[in-house]
Amino acid sequence: QVQLVESGGGTVQSGGSLRLSCTVSGKNIIKINTAGWYRQAPGKQRELVARFPSGGVANYGDFVKGRFTMSRDNAKNMVYLQMNGLKPEDTAVYYCNANILVEQPIRIDLESWGKGTLVTVSS
Repeated sequence: QVQLVESGGGTVQSGGSLRLSCTVSGKNIIKINTAGWYRQAPGKQRELVARFPSGGVANYGDFVKGRFTMSRDNAKNMVYLQMNGLKPEDTAVYYCNANILVEQPIRIDLESWGKGTLVTVSS
C-alpha cells in the first residue's frame, strides 16, 4: 500500500506564489512512474494541472500558461508544484496523483491519490 500526502496549500493574494509538495510513502516502492497534480474547484469537475511521466517532461493544462512548474525528486519520492502568478480562479483543492511501481512480491503499478490541499487566492 502506498500513501500520498500533499502539503503547502494556504491562502494567498492574487499574484502571489505557493509551492505544493507531495510525499509518496509505502512499502517496497521501486519508483514513481507518472505523477500529476489535479485540482477541483467548488461546483466543478476535477481537472489536470500538470503531469510528469518518469523520464519525460512535464505537460500542463492550458490554463497554466507558464505560471506553474511541476518537478519531482525521484530519490526522495517527492513531487512538487510551484505556482506563481496565482489568480482567484486558481482557488481549488489540489490533489497529487501517482502511478507507483511496487514489489509485492511481483512488480505491479499502483495508482494512488492524496486527500488534497486547499489553495485559496483572494482578489
